Amino acid sequence: MGLQSALFAESSLPASTPVSTLSDSRPETSPFQSSVLVHEGLSRTSSGVFSPSSNPTFKVDVVNGLRNVDVKLDPRSYRSPSFATQLVSVLVGLRVPAWCTAQLNPTMLSVRKVSGSLTNAVYFVSCPSSSVPTVLLRIYGPSSSSLISRSRELHTLHILSSRYHIGPRIYGTFSNGRIEEYFDSVTLVPSDLRDETISRWIGARMAELHSVEISAVEGPLTVSSLEGKSWKIGVKRNVKAWLPAAREVLAHPNVDEGDRVALGLDAFNEQWAQYIRWLSHIEKTEGANRRVFAHNDAQHGNLLRLTSKLAEGVPEHRQIVVVDFEYASPNPLAFDIANHFHEWTADYNSSTPHVLDLSRYPTLDQRRNFYEAYLLRAQAPSSEAVSEASLTKLDRQVRVWSPAAHGMWAIWGIVQARDNVERGMGEGDFDYIGYAKCRMEGFLREIKDLGV
Repeated sequence: MGLQSALFAESSLPASTPVSTLSDSRPETSPFQSSVLVHEGLSRTSSGVFSPSSNPTFKVDVVNGLRNVDVKLDPRSYRSPSFATQLVSVLVGLRVPAWCTAQLNPTMLSVRKVSGSLTNAVYFVSCPSSSVPTVLLRIYGPSSSSLISRSRELHTLHILSSRYHIGPRIYGTFSNGRIEEYFDSVTLVPSDLRDETISRWIGARMAELHSVEISAVEGPLTVSSLEGKSWKIGVKRNVKAWLPAAREVLAHPNVDEGDRVALGLDAFNEQWAQYIRWLSHIEKTEGANRRVFAHNDAQHGNLLRLTSKLAEGVPEHRQIVVVDFEYASPNPLAFDIANHFHEWTADYNSSTPHVLDLSRYPTLDQRRNFYEAYLLRAQAPSSEAVSEASLTKLDRQVRVWSPAAHGMWAIWGIVQARDNVERGMGEGDFDYIGYAKCRMEGFLREIKDLGV
C-alpha cells in the first residue's frame, strides 16, 4: 500500500522509456536485460558542491533497463546531512534531468516526508533555491521484498508509460529504492472519497485502467498462467505466495499468543480454500467477472488530484491520478472495486490508522454513483445511461469478491509486521498485526454473510 507511482493518468511530461542514456548511440534496453556495469564519476568541491567528473568514484549499473546507483539510503535519517549528501549522489548518478547538471550543495535540498504510504517511505525532494524540478523519492520497506517483485513492478511501469502514456517517468533506481517523476498535486483525504463528484472521477479513471490489455503487461497466455481459459488472478497468487512468510512471522517468539490465535493461519487456509471453491461455483452459475489489469490498492493515500489546470478538451476526471503499481496484477474488475470500497473505511492519517470503520463503507446510493461512472466509461464514451440490470449485477459481483480483499490484506499485514516483530518494537509506526486482525475479522464476517 503506497504512494506516488502513478496509475490511471497521463504523465505531465512526455512519455519516455525508462532506459539508460549511457550514450547517444546506445540502443534501448529491455526491462529484463542483464545489467551492464558502468563506471561513473562524481566530484565534490571544497565548498561541498557536487558536479559530474571524469574521476570514477562510484559505479552505476543498468538493471531492468534503468540506471541503478549502488547506494543505500536509510529512511530513518532523512533529516540528516549525510542523507542529503547520499541523495545528491543518487540524483547525479542517475542523471535525473536538470539535477545532474546543476551545481548542488546538499544543504540546499528540501526533503519532505509524505504520509499515506504503508509499504515504502516516500518523500518529495526539491531545491527551493534552484530551478530543478521536484522529484519523488521512494525507499522500499524492509519487508517489502517478501511481498513484491521489484523487477516485475518496474516492468509494469515501463510498459504502461511507454505504450499507454500512463504513469510517471522512472528516472532510475538505487539499492533500496527509486527516483520518480513528481506530479504537482494534492493527496486525497478520506472525506474526498465520499464526495459524489470525486467518486465518479475515480470510477471513470479505474475503468480506463481496466481497458489496458493484460497481455501487454503480463505477456501472452501460457499453460502455466491459465486459470481455465483466463488469467491466473493476482489475489489468489498473492495469498498463496505470502502465507509461508506470514507463518514465519507468527512463529516468532515476540508475537503475542493472543494475536497468534486470533490470526490462526491454519484455520484461515481452510476457510480461504472453501471460499475460493465457492467463488468458482458462483462464477459458473452466475457468470464470470471480467479479468482486467487491476490496481488493487486504490486507497486515499494513493489518489492524487492535480493542482495544475488541465489542457483544453481533457475530461475533468483526468485530474485524478492514482499512484503506486506495486500490487497491480490481473484480477476480476469487481475485486478492484471492492478493494476500493473497503478503503472508504480507512484513515491512515488518524490516531488509529490500522482500524477500519465499517460505518464509513459506501451506501448503496454511493456505490451506484461509482458504478454509473465506471460503466459509462467502460461501455463507450458516447454512452448516456446505464441499465438497472447492469448496476445490480455489478453490485452483486463486488459483494462476492469483497472477502477476497480482506483476506489478501490480512496476510499482507502479518508479513509487513516482520521488521517490528524481529526488533521487538511492538506496533512501531503502524500496527500491522492490529491491521491484519481487523482485516481477518472482515474476511470471516463477510464469508459468513455470503453463506460460505
